[in-house]
Amino acid sequence: MRLRDEKKEEIVRKKALELLVQLGFDGFSMQKLAKAAGVSPATLYIYYKDKEDLILRIGEEVGERMVKATFDGFHQEMDLKTGLWVQWTNRANFHLNHYLETQFYEQLKLTPYKDKLAENITAKFSQEMGGFMKNAVKNGETNRMKPEVFWSVAFAPLYNLIRFHMAGKSMGGAPYQLSEQDMKAAFDIVIKGIKK
Repeated sequence: MRLRDEKKEEIVRKKALELLVQLGFDGFSMQKLAKAAGVSPATLYIYYKDKEDLILRIGEEVGERMVKATFDGFHQEMDLKTGLWVQWTNRANFHLNHYLETQFYEQLKLTPYKDKLAENITAKFSQEMGGFMKNAVKNGETNRMKPEVFWSVAFAPLYNLIRFHMAGKSMGGAPYQLSEQDMKAAFDIVIKGIKK
């Protein structure tokens, strides 16, 4: 029986993320991964049962890291403005510093794999953000709203700024780099829209 090599496993994981983002789930294969990682196809099966196991395990790992980063320094009792700014900062930092992982996770959301991963991640987000919003409503900071409406107002502007940054250009094609000043300008508009 062949032993696990942690360095090789990390190379396999990194190459899997790169290929999944580049080729998509349909274009990705264990054979292509083995070639890109410089290992034999048999080596991959030391770490993963099959393609689905690889995708799900990497998805779980990325999801857990994303949840942990998103809620760093955040707690449900924060006032609306402070809590949302912590969320914006954490989410922006994770997306900007872990681009490959976030691209992979965005792709994953559009596949049947998402249902297999959603339970743990959705439960954590629902618990934390649900409690935060209940406190904000109870404290008279905002009105009750559907989670989809809240997310669309509270976070979509941030993710659009991140998309412009990742593309490196604005809507008109001019060079663009996300700045804290732009984040704060968009955030102030969001807060005005959400607060009572």
